[in-house]
Amino acid sequence: MAISLSALTSSLSTLTLSSSPPPQPLLSSHRRSLHFPLLPTLKPPKSLRVLAADAPEPEPAQEESTEEEDVQWDPQEEESTEEEVVQWDRMKLDLSEYVKERLPGGFAAQWYMGTGRRKCAIARVVLLEGNGKVIINNRSAREYLQDHPMWVKYVRAPLKILGLETSVDVFVKAHGGGLAGQAQAICLGVARALLKVNANYRKALKVYGLLTRDSRVVERKKAGLKKARKAPQYSKR
Repeated sequence: MAISLSALTSSLSTLTLSSSPPPQPLLSSHRRSLHFPLLPTLKPPKSLRVLAADAPEPEPAQEESTEEEDVQWDPQEEESTEEEVVQWDRMKLDLSEYVKERLPGGFAAQWYMGTGRRKCAIARVVLLEGNGKVIINNRSAREYLQDHPMWVKYVRAPLKILGLETSVDVFVKAHGGGLAGQAQAICLGVARALLKVNANYRKALKVYGLLTRDSRVVERKKAGLKKARKAPQYSKR
């Protein structure tokens, strides 16, 4: 029995030893033992500290706005623009009054009148003795035709050929179409009105083709086509 008890006690002791937790691995224990000491705070030299104290504080960064900046109101600019508008209105009124004075009874009551057409534009032209003014719809020719050199040349072409640029005033009432069509219609109207002034002008005007009505117009669209002649893309399959 004594032997058996001693054997039991020895076995119990071995069991208690084996039941203890296993040793931690080396890496984990090494990680636990690692510690980083605080780095010493380095102070800048005295000269740098003085400069930093004297330097102004940085302004907060402003976000770039995509909106346009507000334009400051200038009363002088507004007065100048108002004066320009008033002068412009006065000039228009002066021209309209001038046309009424020169054409008593309107366009229909005048003798030296011609009608020109081009595309959808129609121009009624009246010729009077003057110094070469051209007024279209109560506005100067350069202003009405946007100072386009070719369109202004169309209007003055018949007068320039006959040498009457500085001795005849032209009054025009135009509507329909665009400015290019109206300019060519005015050219035909001026040429036709000059024939009433003197029938001998026909030969000189006919040489340059200024008495011929240009009958070309936009061709109508056809059914099944995109435009007058443009067809949709052909697909074989």
